[in-house]
Amino acid sequence: MNILVVGGGGREHALVWKIAQSPNVDKLYCAPGNGGISRMAECVDIDVSDIKGLLQFAQKKNITLTVVGPELPLTLGIVDAFEAKGMRIFGPSQAAAELEGSKVFAKAMMDKFNIPTADYATFTQVDEAVAYVHAHEPPMVLKADGLAAGKGVIICHNRAEAFDGIEQIMKDKAFGEAGSKLVIESFLVGEEASVLAIADGQHFVVLPAAQDHKAVFEGDQGPNTGGMGAYAPAPLVTAKTMELIGERVIRPMLKGMAEAGRPYKGVLYAGLMMTAGGPKVLEFNCRFGDPETQPLLALLKSDIIDLFNDAIDGRLHQHVLEVKSGAAVCVVLASGGYPGGYEKGKTIQGLEEETPGVMVFHAGTEAKGKSIVTSGGRVLGVTSVAASIPEAITTAYEAVGKITFDGAYYRRDIGQKALKRL
Repeated sequence: MNILVVGGGGREHALVWKIAQSPNVDKLYCAPGNGGISRMAECVDIDVSDIKGLLQFAQKKNITLTVVGPELPLTLGIVDAFEAKGMRIFGPSQAAAELEGSKVFAKAMMDKFNIPTADYATFTQVDEAVAYVHAHEPPMVLKADGLAAGKGVIICHNRAEAFDGIEQIMKDKAFGEAGSKLVIESFLVGEEASVLAIADGQHFVVLPAAQDHKAVFEGDQGPNTGGMGAYAPAPLVTAKTMELIGERVIRPMLKGMAEAGRPYKGVLYAGLMMTAGGPKVLEFNCRFGDPETQPLLALLKSDIIDLFNDAIDGRLHQHVLEVKSGAAVCVVLASGGYPGGYEKGKTIQGLEEETPGVMVFHAGTEAKGKSIVTSGGRVLGVTSVAASIPEAITTAYEAVGKITFDGAYYRRDIGQKALKRL
């Protein structure tokens, strides 16, 4: 098989790494890829939003299967475009990807199909949103309706922060057109978890629960990022709770999407708050999470190509998902200043120093001659697999200590919440 992976971050490096292990793969391409991916696959300089260019490339290279990493091409309709030409592709259709593309749509679907989530209201006018804040007690959560690269959420502890957030999102367009509609939610108390299901339109299999660390600083302080690290399995989500999530969240959403004429194939990622009243959905994503993908794929024993093919062909009811015992932890090394402004082009040292049980997934890197330099906010995802979470944490940080670049920053508390539950 000739395989094309679309994307160029840490998630895509993990996908390329896992796909490369399949005996079914002849040639592996990645568009646009990055410095690390270039050592495992042929990188192609096509932007993820260039659907026409990606399709032409896939046809020219006789691509047997395309795997889409980021949400943008999915919401732009890459799956529909490829399928119209008879090309096999893993991911939801444009209509199904609206679950991530519009928080207003996602909340309406959760309402309709009784999926537990926070109370909310939606707005298109600033004055109506302001009036709502006056009438409700903080804390509350503001969410831009559209795609905002994981950053369109503002937690407001008082009304002043809420008024400021409304202005940022709706007036100043801090997240672009994503902020033309606004969702204001009640603030849920609890701990977050990520549950990723692979769906074939009707059936699904679930990967181990993971936990992301979104805030930039230790102790979950500071602004939200795309994710500063993750681990799996998360002891917060017991086997019984996982069953509950499958029956109350994943299954009804798949049923609802099918009834709405938007059958869902691909990754259905539920971002959850584990509250005193049970799991509640914070958001749905239509693709693999980043950085959750790194530890999850490190733990996946099954051939990922078989998994994707069974999802495309509606055979997941026959699929037995095999997962390694033990745990995996991913620590993200970021550029100084991220998620605000940061400098690029810093030479990365120590990548050749291997640590047993550790994979270093590249996110924001590019190859410059024989060197690898930084080219993004999140630069590397240092991911370890070990017999237990404490061992995986120790090994990951041991490997992180061997890698340096000017301004490198990472959180030193990835996985600490898990230790409190063990």
